[in-house]
Amino acid sequence: MWTPQTPEELAETLERAARHDRTILLRGNGTKYRMAGPVGTADEEISTAGLRRVLQYEPHDLTISVEAGLPWSELTRMLAEKRQMVPLDPPFAAEATVGGVMAANSSGPRRRLYGTARDMVIGMKFATLQGKLVDSGGMVVKNVAGLDMAKLMIGSFGTLAAVTVVNFKLTPMPELERTFLLPFETPAAAVQARNRVLAGVLQPSAVDLWNPAAAEAVGHQSWILAVRAGGNRAVVDRYQRELAALADGTIFDGEQHEALWQQIAEFTPGFLAKNADGVVVRASCTLKDVEAVMASFEGPAMARAGSGICYGYFERCGPAADWLAGSAKRGWRAVAEFAAEECKPDLDLWPNPAGDLETMRRVKALFDPSNVLNRGRLYGRI
Repeated sequence: MWTPQTPEELAETLERAARHDRTILLRGNGTKYRMAGPVGTADEEISTAGLRRVLQYEPHDLTISVEAGLPWSELTRMLAEKRQMVPLDPPFAAEATVGGVMAANSSGPRRRLYGTARDMVIGMKFATLQGKLVDSGGMVVKNVAGLDMAKLMIGSFGTLAAVTVVNFKLTPMPELERTFLLPFETPAAAVQARNRVLAGVLQPSAVDLWNPAAAEAVGHQSWILAVRAGGNRAVVDRYQRELAALADGTIFDGEQHEALWQQIAEFTPGFLAKNADGVVVRASCTLKDVEAVMASFEGPAMARAGSGICYGYFERCGPAADWLAGSAKRGWRAVAEFAAEECKPDLDLWPNPAGDLETMRRVKALFDPSNVLNRGRLYGRI
């Protein structure tokens, strides 16, 4: 395995392998082997984990530039010292690299307020198979020059090029945060409460919906609407008064609040660690369809209920395959986000792709005409 120490060395390594038509497996720390399409075998394995430098940090400008191999946990700790953050909440945060988080377009509960990586990245540098280093964007929050090139890399699973440097716009941490867990007997009642929350003046950073099987992880036996609220004390106290009208819930703050959301962000890694044959599916739907999607899961399920992103957890491959087939018939946009390698050949990992798939394939051909880089990693379609 090659572990280049600089972007220039990485670009040279990619070019050398591509020039000899060597197939390439590109990765960071390898935390997401079970994610997306099959990893497969390759002639060359290249890791970005050697690129770990912080290149520029401007706390007063709310910007930072880091190399792709920097562990996400190190970035989070460093920013927390200045009470700043990149609020993506990716799974596998302890070992995942910045580049890996970008390549997988990982996000978590706070995407509802802060968005995804495409909303937080203001610039990027990536290495191509032609041995070039391409700059996109910059270190100025309002500078959008070339940003679309960076957006192509986000969520590409390393099928186009190797991310070497990422520039983020930062967000100040709220003065105070508090979590409200509101129990409901039915998903319909929980969704009705969600609608009232979303229609309110106050806008929380996270609105999650957990079915009873998932809520067991936090000691509950019912449907749970989890609301993460932040602001000054007056604002957070107002949240508490208004949410009390929806249900008699449980309140977490301080260390309990932080521990709860860390547990939720790492729910998927925890499930996969316990279930070697487990499959995690992700469905993107309208807010109106969240109730139907969540009700379709027999096992644990969680939803970013303010964003329309639902996750279902299956202990075995067969039921997951059946659910994916049914989701395609119902017109839901779903993928098998995580699965064991031996299970992936039996799954239609991306059964109902959007109409831009052919455009994506043409972009792949522009960056990688010989199809040597991370073949099949984009859910087996690219």
